[in-house]
Amino acid sequence: MRLIDNFERAPHGLFVLRIFRDDKLIETFEEKNLIVTNSQQIHAKLLGGAITGMSVTQIGFGTSLTAPAAGNTSLTSAYMKTLDSVSYPAANQVSFNFSLGSAEDNGVNIGEFGLFTASGLLYARKTRTSAIPKASDLSFTGSWIINF
Repeated sequence: MRLIDNFERAPHGLFVLRIFRDDKLIETFEEKNLIVTNSQQIHAKLLGGAITGMSVTQIGFGTSLTAPAAGNTSLTSAYMKTLDSVSYPAANQVSFNFSLGSAEDNGVNIGEFGLFTASGLLYARKTRTSAIPKASDLSFTGSWIINF
């Protein structure tokens, strides 16, 4: 007997990025994002008690502008960073809060973002239509909110 997933709403995310130039806000980027297929395995293991390495603890900044696809498992030329904090704004939400300082990941064109577990599994991915040329006068803050 095969079980069928009857959830009316699968987990979905909202990606919010604030870009600062010399500490002045120059852009706010806010869009829905793709929760990749890996998330199903992550959820199942967390619920089943196999929690080692399954919590989302990192954000990745990559260089690809290729649209996200459900089967994505990595970012291109990823710069990985530990999340700043995790919060729970509502009973059905988790917010992963992050930053990228002016001294980090300079000299690359950032076009994609990803949430990763402690064991390196990609949970969610977001791309922009145009890359951000990261330089020492730019810094980022943001949040990635997952709704259930």
